[in-house]
Amino acid sequence: MFDIEYKGGNGIVVSTKKVQLVFDPKLSVVGLKDLSVKDAVEVATESRFALNDPAARLRIEGPGEYEIAEVSIKGVPAIRHLDDDTAESIDTIYRVEIGDVRMAILGNIAPKLSEEQLEAIGVVDIVVLPVGGGGYTLDATSAAVIVRQIEPHVVIPVHYADSAVSYEVPQDNMDVFIKELGAATEDAGAKYKIKAASSVPQVLTVVQIARS
Repeated sequence: MFDIEYKGGNGIVVSTKKVQLVFDPKLSVVGLKDLSVKDAVEVATESRFALNDPAARLRIEGPGEYEIAEVSIKGVPAIRHLDDDTAESIDTIYRVEIGDVRMAILGNIAPKLSEEQLEAIGVVDIVVLPVGGGGYTLDATSAAVIVRQIEPHVVIPVHYADSAVSYEVPQDNMDVFIKELGAATEDAGAKYKIKAASSVPQVLTVVQIARS
């Protein structure tokens, strides 16, 4: 049905037979090569992670509802982790539906979801979220709290310590989050392949995708 690849930072690529979704493609902010969005859907959780490439098939940055090929995308406003509760919501959480599989893609958001956000996200099978902390993004504890709020079956951690990535502040290892969450783990290698909704684990599982 679709594959998920992890590219570093908050960058992931979701590929179906008909369309490719590239989330937070501007990886030069963390010292990596920017992702290609040519003929793909470019999706940014925050403006500074967007390329705004005219070669993209569609550019999404912010709240709203979008449909392309067999994919439905819903943007939900969120406050950045760096901002206080009175700040403008300049980050976006995305709910993505592909067939009968539902995902939530989170960026560097504040460490607790409101009832309104939870209602907008709804029931999802997979959550992708940063876990590295350092005051820059969600740490292991706050990421685990959000996972328990959303109650998915699969969690895919991103934005954790990586010697090849130049984060603004040091990030914790993914193992810190895994220990905090206390869930089963699965090593997906370079791609996490979802063949059908029935292939998604029914017990909370942390799926580790190697950066490619």
